[in-house]
Amino acid sequence: MLFDESGAAEALRPGSITVDMSTISPSVTRAIARRLRERGIEHLDAPVSGGESGAMAATLSIMVGGEAAALERCREVFGALGQRVTHMGPSGAGQATKLVNQVAVLGNLAATCEALRLGRASGLDLARVVDAVGGGAGASWQLANLGPKMLAGDFAPGFPVRLARKDLRLILEAARELRLPVPLVALVDQLFSTLAAFAGEENGTQALYRALESPSPKRP
Repeated sequence: MLFDESGAAEALRPGSITVDMSTISPSVTRAIARRLRERGIEHLDAPVSGGESGAMAATLSIMVGGEAAALERCREVFGALGQRVTHMGPSGAGQATKLVNQVAVLGNLAATCEALRLGRASGLDLARVVDAVGGGAGASWQLANLGPKMLAGDFAPGFPVRLARKDLRLILEAARELRLPVPLVALVDQLFSTLAAFAGEENGTQALYRALESPSPKRP
């Protein structure tokens, strides 16, 4: 913990910079940054997108909130982790951007699952569906990277269901604070809750395909 008696904040000198690359609440991030700034410490929220493959290849997209000068001091470190480092604004802006990203990612994942389910019910060769749709306006990272895994029955976690559910909760909390309706997110949250109840939370998010394919997915 940052702020308990043996926390990192107690050991940091004024002028230091802390960097949080996890995905947490934007409002919590702003509170952390305020407390650290009182000690003369800058804080960057720098969540990432790009999946397990992006982390391994150091091609992540990094969304940074905090002071621009602090980001420049950390630019070389970020450059070793990702190809695109974008300053999004003050503290909390990186986390807010990551939640925007997750709306697009998880909403698109649900659409990909449902599209492949329709293809299967129509008697189509789903490998050809992925190839054909992936060459047009329906192309997406989810279809290209997770579509083949769904078809192969490969539900090993790159990004596990439990983390998707955590991100969905954060999106819904942020939307409530903003008084913003997010009906698609609410629906996807329900689908993931159903998946978790029947198949657990440690499968990859592509396991959502199985939840949509069968009304009663079974625990592996």
